[in-house]
Amino acid sequence: RGAEVSRPVGRILTEARNLVSRGVREITLLGQNVNAYHGEGPDGSDWSLARLVYALAEIEDLLRIRYTTSHPNDMTDDLIAAHGELPKLMPYLHLPVQAGSDTVLKAMNRKHTAESYIRLIERIRSARPDIALSGDFITGFPGETEADFQATLDLVAEVTYSQAYSFKYSPRPGTPASTDNQVPEGEKSDRLQRLQALLNQQQSAFNHARIGETMPVLIEKPGRNPGQMVGRSPYLQPVFIDCDPSMVGSIVACKIEAAVANSLAGKLI
Repeated sequence: RGAEVSRPVGRILTEARNLVSRGVREITLLGQNVNAYHGEGPDGSDWSLARLVYALAEIEDLLRIRYTTSHPNDMTDDLIAAHGELPKLMPYLHLPVQAGSDTVLKAMNRKHTAESYIRLIERIRSARPDIALSGDFITGFPGETEADFQATLDLVAEVTYSQAYSFKYSPRPGTPASTDNQVPEGEKSDRLQRLQALLNQQQSAFNHARIGETMPVLIEKPGRNPGQMVGRSPYLQPVFIDCDPSMVGSIVACKIEAAVANSLAGKLI
């Protein structure tokens, strides 16, 4: 796909201001490895993602900022600090780890270790204690043993996630991993089920812990039922609430009254 390309800062800020002038209240910065961003700034210097986020936060009617997808090796000090200093930067971070075994991570050509990832999470939570984490996981990567998989379960248990994406390894033609040491399909499926059971348990616990809380919800669109609207919590959860359609684009105070696997329901305060 070629080398990563960072769009110039000026183009991004202009686009953001145009969107906000048309009513957009939340912007997500997208990139295959978004926190490696190094776009050219107005002064000709390279800007980090953190510096770009600080500039976006100065746009008056832009209420929320998110970014995805991140790489652990590019979570810089200034970006971690931004999570603690910028109220507009939402307390939600997608930070894939893929596996909890250093042997598997090395085979994947990942440049982090399980220990470095856990220490990074500690630094992020120190800056923003209420941050919700999501991640990506692969089970059955070639050569993965049961002990390797158990290391992934141990990491998940230690970190705890508000949500996650998990998949079985599938061979990609032409890659080194696609030839040798394949894990039997049954074992890959069994491990995925066990991993997803733990992740689903953590997501359910995170959602149910929100019951009784009052949180700001950005109203997005009509729900399935008459009079119902759907918004997003700061943690990216869909929130169902009865309110007037004219509130689309507004942030409202909502008391959470119920939770299910993937969403919340609340009452307008």
